Amino acid sequence: MTESFKPLSDQRQAHAEGVIWDDLKSVVRWTDIATSMLYAYDPKTGHVTEHKLGARVCCFALTHEPGVLLLAMEKQIARFDTATGALKVLADIEPDLPGTRANDGRCDRHGNLVFGTLNERGPEKIASFWRYTHDGRLDRLALPKAAITNSICFSPDGGTMYFTDSPTAQIMACDYDGVTGTIERIRLFAQLEAGNEPDGSTVDADGFLWNAEWGASRVVRYAPDGTVDAVIHLPARQPSCVSFAGPELDRMVITSANKYIDDAALTPDDGAIFIGTPPRGRGLPEARYGHEARQ
Repeated sequence: MTESFKPLSDQRQAHAEGVIWDDLKSVVRWTDIATSMLYAYDPKTGHVTEHKLGARVCCFALTHEPGVLLLAMEKQIARFDTATGALKVLADIEPDLPGTRANDGRCDRHGNLVFGTLNERGPEKIASFWRYTHDGRLDRLALPKAAITNSICFSPDGGTMYFTDSPTAQIMACDYDGVTGTIERIRLFAQLEAGNEPDGSTVDADGFLWNAEWGASRVVRYAPDGTVDAVIHLPARQPSCVSFAGPELDRMVITSANKYIDDAALTPDDGAIFIGTPPRGRGLPEARYGHEARQ
């Protein structure tokens, strides 16, 4: 299925992540963590706009104000207006742990930003999963500590949260209360092959989970029971995140990274942002921070 996915531009990026479809602005947004850049791609014109930030943008969420984003930037939560460039810091992230930074995240179905951190200094499991609530409270979720948090996404009804500690090669699931943030019944959802790491994920309208498999050159669709349903093969070694896009949410965008690959081993498509039509499935509107998500 590689032939249906093509790079959306000639640009290649060090560590693209966090891709989502912004339906209010009709653009695809993503971040390049390594270069502290935010991007927006207009499918109608093919134009890509850029914003350079003062710190690495590790994940972000849409808000109900068009063009205004909620950012998780290394060690801070901030509000960013893409039209004016205004940035307002709202909260500090793990100030007592200088070796961690924010990583993967997205809004739950009730509009709270759920994200995790990672340990930049080694494999020790000191990172956590967090929830930034409507009223500006930063609460740690009752999930196990991790080295590299990833794959945060939610079932269509919001009652199941998926997550991973990437080096474990396991995608986990738990019962999740979007009102209180209560976690129950943590369990294994999918076991990956040894050496492959689950990175960013999204859930489609049928409740199937799509995961970008870092190091495996593919995106995998999992049925709600955790079995493999479909695979998209890519000419990039490190797929990093996946999202549905377009007015009908029937297109798919997949980010990748060329950081950490030796120059001699780089391929022309490592670090590309791919766009195409998935073999099946359609997306859900991305939940926006601040209000209960549309159903």
